[in-house]
Amino acid sequence: MSRLRALFEELGFADVKTFIASGNVLFSSKIKDIHSLESKIAKHLEVSLGYDVDTFVRTLDEIVAVGKAKIFPEDGREGTSVFVGFLQEKLPADIAKKLAAIRTQRDEIRVADREFYWLCRIRSNESKIWASPEIKELKLPTSTMRNITSIRKLMAQHIS
Repeated sequence: MSRLRALFEELGFADVKTFIASGNVLFSSKIKDIHSLESKIAKHLEVSLGYDVDTFVRTLDEIVAVGKAKIFPEDGREGTSVFVGFLQEKLPADIAKKLAAIRTQRDEIRVADREFYWLCRIRSNESKIWASPEIKELKLPTSTMRNITSIRKLMAQHIS
């Protein structure tokens, strides 16, 4: 994570910090265009590391909104987990509708803006939803997923 922090500092970002060992980087930038930031970061990481790195940038306000969202009534119940999938672009309406319609007794998905939320009623590594033919047929764009608990811990560090 120290190497990742250094790579972001090389880009001229301020207040660079990493959050847990998951590739989450917090930083300040004068660049306000999210797509420009994602592109700039991805290019620098590829040159520096020698491989493609998908990047997903969110503002603090967006992270707070995600962390405060209670998409599923079961959120917080023992035996359930909620994960957030971050996308670079909002899904087309037809794909979002199809994704949200895919569910099992153990899994449920909701889509909101550039995120999708996955409720898992078993251990996430035991779920087969992401290998299902219905999911594969959608050809979803690249995303990165985080447990909502991690998002809320991140959020708690930055709001009072």
